[in-house]
Amino acid sequence: MDSPANEPTESPPAGHAPASSFKARLALALAALGVVYGDLGTSVLYAIRECFKSAPNGLTATPENIVSVLSLVCWLLTLVVVFKYLVMVMRAENHGEGGILALLALLLGQVEQSEESAARKLSRRAVWTILGLFATALLLADGMITPAISVISAIEGLEVAAPSFADLVVPLSVFILFGLFAVQRFGTARIANYFGPIMLGWFAMIALMGIPWIVRYPEVLGALDPRQGLDLFIRAPLKGFFLLGAVVLCITGAEALYADMGHFGRRPIQLAWYFVVYPALLLNYLGQGGFLLSRQGNIIETDPQGNREVINIFFLMVPEYLLYPVLIMATLATIIASQALISGAYSLAEQAVQLGFSPRLTIIHTSADVKGQIYVPFVNWTLMAACILLVITFKASANLAAAYGVAVVGTMVITSLLYFEVMRIRWQWPAVAAGLVLLLFLVVDVPLLTANLTKIGTGGWLPVLVASCIFALMITWQRGKAILNDPSNTESFRFPLKLFVREIAETKPRRSTETAIILTAVEDMVPMALLQAVERTQTLPQRLVLLTVRSLPVPHVADSDAIEIRKYEEGCYGVTAKHGFMEEPSVPHYLALCTRKGLELDPNQVYFYLSRMTIVTTGHTPLAPWRKRLFAFMYHHARPETASFKIPPNRVIELGRLIEL
Repeated sequence: MDSPANEPTESPPAGHAPASSFKARLALALAALGVVYGDLGTSVLYAIRECFKSAPNGLTATPENIVSVLSLVCWLLTLVVVFKYLVMVMRAENHGEGGILALLALLLGQVEQSEESAARKLSRRAVWTILGLFATALLLADGMITPAISVISAIEGLEVAAPSFADLVVPLSVFILFGLFAVQRFGTARIANYFGPIMLGWFAMIALMGIPWIVRYPEVLGALDPRQGLDLFIRAPLKGFFLLGAVVLCITGAEALYADMGHFGRRPIQLAWYFVVYPALLLNYLGQGGFLLSRQGNIIETDPQGNREVINIFFLMVPEYLLYPVLIMATLATIIASQALISGAYSLAEQAVQLGFSPRLTIIHTSADVKGQIYVPFVNWTLMAACILLVITFKASANLAAAYGVAVVGTMVITSLLYFEVMRIRWQWPAVAAGLVLLLFLVVDVPLLTANLTKIGTGGWLPVLVASCIFALMITWQRGKAILNDPSNTESFRFPLKLFVREIAETKPRRSTETAIILTAVEDMVPMALLQAVERTQTLPQRLVLLTVRSLPVPHVADSDAIEIRKYEEGCYGVTAKHGFMEEPSVPHYLALCTRKGLELDPNQVYFYLSRMTIVTTGHTPLAPWRKRLFAFMYHHARPETASFKIPPNRVIELGRLIEL
């Protein structure tokens, strides 16, 4: 049952018992530190430095500018992380799950239940799908940059601790990234237990780093007054505008709060933020401001190649005798931050497959106890190659920062738009109230997005290009599958099972003793390949089960609701198996559920008939030629149905069919 219109309730996190006690919530909050807050927590390594870059539009480090920058950072954390995500967006949970695809699935499920016209529904679905898929593509593009910039920014501490080792920054970063991706196939279930405590130590450390500088320069506390940030736009409006493109780096990772809600629940994530992350970040950022005040505006240094750059603020504010321990902790924290992003990319890929926006991929479950622990080899090695290439190409976190931010803010804007639709359609808020919330979101999002678009020419083009390619892949796959699965497409289907049963009764074909299960994409529609096989052999199995596997726009489907059986005459059945977008379909499991409902099906005693289509691009379907070729390539290289649905390969009979797209 849906929540009341104005009071969406929180479902227990997937894979965990309900956090009914404060002790249980504390345990989940500790775990959330290691998964949810890695990206936000490691932004202290480079965010303030980027605000004072010497070119092209950086600020001079005057006391007024330092306090103004700190004020913008503090209030951006408050408005975006606290108000937008923790207070508002995380209320939009899809049976306990969060994230952009869960939000999209929530809307798609709602529109199907509405009484609008078919054309209106189609229009809504198209707009929401485009927005949701592009936001997903932006997140995946962000996942390519985050590990690279996080790891290299930590290793750059070597340049402070031992300047002679500066040439080792790039090789060490590449080595760490390679090792990080190489161990993914073993799963993170064991080491994940240490993520929370390590990140707790990290946040304690960065808080302690900031306190002495705040004590020495208490004037930085003036940054808590929002008027200090607004004052910058009055004194230097153009520089203030360009500054937003750098300040946004302090909120990278905010989307992870919502995306990982299903693993931990809303309350534990909020608990970790308010009692650990938020105060630690504020103390460190304010401490960095105090350190800058101590330099009296002298923050530019010249490297051995003669390049003028802003000093490494984070590591220079540390006493020299603590540099190596801080460097080690920073490296661990950035590895954990990268791990969280990598795991998130796996989850996005799995959800895209289940929702029909991606070809089937090999998905390996690395833990028998934790459902969300998966490994997707294709995503892993693609991300690794991209991250290493970025490190080798850009060589420094300052260079990578120019490419960072566009994808983050683009996703934030789309989240705001989809959340507005949830408020208006799902919760039935008055248009004025929903519009007011959207306006409050966009007042922050739009200036940030506009400022970051100015970075397109200096590296911001990279995530936009990558996201556009990913979006093209997803939308092409979704459109191509829709064309193939359209019942009116006579190339794929001939007629309904009901008519097939009538023909069996009239022609009385020879019947074998076996039971055949035919996987079909459209319920109770007989594939052309099966009809051709029957015509050739003049034999029909004694029992014929047409099985359709459907993904629903909910995270999980209970076993009691997962199977729907329709019995026809002449030993024919139609079966619909349903699963959530966070679940991996399993045909043997579905057959066991059928047996419970009276249709006895043993996966080791039946034969599975699968249609294997060969796609050629010479047809007249309404798809651009380049998209036809792209779809055909993806279709032919998709993971086989036998592996995706866990079908015993020794019980499979493939029926070939040539399809003109």
